Amino acid sequence: MRQADYYQVLGIEPEATVTQIKEAYRQQAFQYHPDRNRDNPSAAEQMKLVNEAYAVLSNPTKKREYDMLRNQFGASAYSQFRKNYSEQDIFRGSDINHIFEEMARSFGVRGFNEIFKEFYGQGYRQFEFKKPGVSARGYVFGGSFKPGRHQGPRGPRPGSLGKISRFLLEKISGVAFPEDGADIHGHLSLDPQLARSGGPYAYYLRQKSKKLIVKIPPGIRENQYIRLAAMGKKGKGGGRPGDLLLQVHIKKPLLKSIKNFLTGRKGRP
Repeated sequence: MRQADYYQVLGIEPEATVTQIKEAYRQQAFQYHPDRNRDNPSAAEQMKLVNEAYAVLSNPTKKREYDMLRNQFGASAYSQFRKNYSEQDIFRGSDINHIFEEMARSFGVRGFNEIFKEFYGQGYRQFEFKKPGVSARGYVFGGSFKPGRHQGPRGPRPGSLGKISRFLLEKISGVAFPEDGADIHGHLSLDPQLARSGGPYAYYLRQKSKKLIVKIPPGIRENQYIRLAAMGKKGKGGGRPGDLLLQVHIKKPLLKSIKNFLTGRKGRP
């Protein structure tokens, strides 16, 4: 799998603001838009990567997970991230379609729908419907793309409007959209030796009343995460279960703790 760094793709720093991320994307999308690069076939692949980078970094949840993997895996963070996310997952909830339409109006280039059909073929489709008091417009990726945690079509985003849109879309299209289960978050408290050398760790998952054996990778650091796939909450309607995310806390050595305690006692009046 091709390695990439989403920050380098957009030419921004990890500390970039939401506005800076969007502005960087606009510049890159205009530069690599297929209509402006008809004699440069490689521009289309770069455009796809730019779209993907923006969809991830403009979403706080996806950005936080990517940053975590980047901190833990370095240059291989991209491949680790793509193991858990398909195209459908990456673009779900993104405002990328609005930015494409802005470019189409301003520069006369093709808009979101045409470009994404060109990029993703029959796997991509757009939907739009209007009912009294409610209207919805969006897009779904069907079929199989690259390996990812989620496969198959997805419905609108969660929330009250998302539930209304989902209900109406299912009634109109006859397609039932599955809902994935939520992730479960927990903590691991490791001895320094286990954190250095790695090895098995017994963890009790209260939400499921299960005892798990977690494999600790050697050299894991404070506040890093360990992901256990499919150990989160159950999905609905055939949706995949969420994951279990365990944040690591490394215990301080006993002698150091005693020394800090005694030092604190001596400093008291």
